[in-house]
Amino acid sequence: MLERLRGILLGGPKNILDPRIHHTLALIAFFAWVGLGSDGLSSSCYGPEEAFLQLGHHRHLSIYLVVAIVSTVFLISASYSYIIELFPSGGGGYLVATRLLGPIPGVVSGGALVVDYVLTIVTSVASGCDAIFSFLPPGVRPFKLEAEFLVVALLTAMNVRGVKESILILTPIFASFLISHLVLISAGIFSQTASFQHLAGDTLRDTQTAVSQLGGFAVAVIFLRAFSLGGASFTGIEAVSNSTEILREPRVETGKKTMLYMAISLAFTAGGILLCYLLHDVHFEPGRTLNATLWSAITTNWHAGSVDIGTGVVWFTLISEGALLFVAAQTGFLAGPRTLAAMAVDNWVPKRFNHLSERLVTQNGVITFGIAAALTLLYTRGSVRLLLVMYSINVFLTFTLTQLGMIRHWINVRKQVAHWRRQLIVATVGTIVTAGILVITTVLKFQEGGWVTLLATGAFIAFCFVVRGHYRRVRHLLSSLDEVLTNLPLPEPKTLPELAPDGPTAIVLVESYAGLGIHTLVSIQRMLPRHFQNFVFCSVGLADPREFKGVHDVQALEDKVRGDLEKYVALVQRMGYYAEYRYTLGTDLIQELEGMCRDLTKEFRRPVVFAGQLVFQRENIFTRTLHHETAFSIQRRLQFMGIQVIILPIRVWERQRAA
Repeated sequence: MLERLRGILLGGPKNILDPRIHHTLALIAFFAWVGLGSDGLSSSCYGPEEAFLQLGHHRHLSIYLVVAIVSTVFLISASYSYIIELFPSGGGGYLVATRLLGPIPGVVSGGALVVDYVLTIVTSVASGCDAIFSFLPPGVRPFKLEAEFLVVALLTAMNVRGVKESILILTPIFASFLISHLVLISAGIFSQTASFQHLAGDTLRDTQTAVSQLGGFAVAVIFLRAFSLGGASFTGIEAVSNSTEILREPRVETGKKTMLYMAISLAFTAGGILLCYLLHDVHFEPGRTLNATLWSAITTNWHAGSVDIGTGVVWFTLISEGALLFVAAQTGFLAGPRTLAAMAVDNWVPKRFNHLSERLVTQNGVITFGIAAALTLLYTRGSVRLLLVMYSINVFLTFTLTQLGMIRHWINVRKQVAHWRRQLIVATVGTIVTAGILVITTVLKFQEGGWVTLLATGAFIAFCFVVRGHYRRVRHLLSSLDEVLTNLPLPEPKTLPELAPDGPTAIVLVESYAGLGIHTLVSIQRMLPRHFQNFVFCSVGLADPREFKGVHDVQALEDKVRGDLEKYVALVQRMGYYAEYRYTLGTDLIQELEGMCRDLTKEFRRPVVFAGQLVFQRENIFTRTLHHETAFSIQRRLQFMGIQVIILPIRVWERQRAA
């Protein structure tokens, strides 16, 4: 019953060996636009408003602001399109900074991205609930925080089911937002065409007046402040380059097409709303967003006969805004776990974040982001004002490091690439713009809550250094084990040993051909000399979420696993015993090992399962959480099936030796 309920909630397992599995699960450009572009598009619900309000009485600067925002959107999008070409396997800002600037800038960029994606989820959910609860009776508003926790839980469950399933559910919301805003922004602009002939002249005259009264520097400060604090309009642009592994082949073309969709839709929406604010002379009204005031002004005279349809259109549009903010939270669940997976490959975070679930999603990352989002909601109590302050800093830190990396890249390849100057100019201008926004935003918002973001990011980066330091120390301590045991001086067998059908069989669980697996084999012989006459080595090839894109990649994984197991078989044959191997490819290590061991106990008589386990001289929280307790998990499962499992300790000494 529990398994059936689990299947209903999370969906059935996917077959990694299915040749069409990646094509079935991967996203075409439109669905990638829905899942990854909703973050940037939904920022038009609050980004343009923040920028416009910062102008105060200097509304004439709105025209310059529209040009600056639209230009910046296309500038950053163009730069990230080049990144997709260079890094088609994904990783985005983290991978770019790591490969082009080094591991330290890489982990800073990755840490900033992880925190930013958590804030993306929380900000989107809180803003969406604010919009929806504004239409509900006042009596239910005290339950808004509980509703936000419920939405986070539902989004987490949807993403555990799988990427494509979650996006298909949210597509109608995305389409409603897109259509309603396309209609209203177009109507808002074309209904004021008579004002266009005076707009340019009035803007220049008002600007000259402001410069003469305040000075050019003061006017520039006002403009830059508005431009920087409206920088939330640019968030989400980087999501495609971080998540190219979920795109359908050819990935580069699909990614660049998705970036184009994102750039056009975001530039039109954010720039169009800002222009409409100016054209319709929108002013702040207590209890209402500027968008609500704008849509009401545009639809004032919309009637179908005697029926007022304007109010219905406004309500539909505002509800679609609130709903799209839930879709925007999807970006955090899509791109965030993949950033963690990329960092796990480099040992910055626990390796379990690099494992796919049976639904072929990075389940550990999805659940972790859900928990982190819930904790952030608890801390902020769903305050959108505080969340927006925290939200805008990290994305520009990643933008800046990414653009710096691209500058270095184009300089390094200038002799091999014909049009390197154009790309270098794009990266340089992008660096200047994003670094300027980062500095201004950090200074202006530090005391308002920006310090919380910086503290959280710094703490996460410090955690990354501790994790990587631990993995390096363990690898160094075990290096001598690999050097000694992988080169045992054993003679070649004159004849291959034959299977002893009635003899005892040792089923040895191994990961790769290294000192750890060989140590387990030697320990068996030392503990029970010449007792076992047959040896069967078992291993599971786990799919890497960064590289999994179809059966061709699975074949490479299979070749590696088989090659390692053949080395174990050859080693045991040189010892004078019969040996063979079994392997499988999958995503759940424990489940796959359990199935193999269960089948082998039916095939061989008198079997005993052996597994090695690292034992540290001094246990601490990292040794308990950073190393998979595979041996103990498989022992718990098999013991209740009547299968004997023996765990052999592999001691890790702090003084440069292992035994």
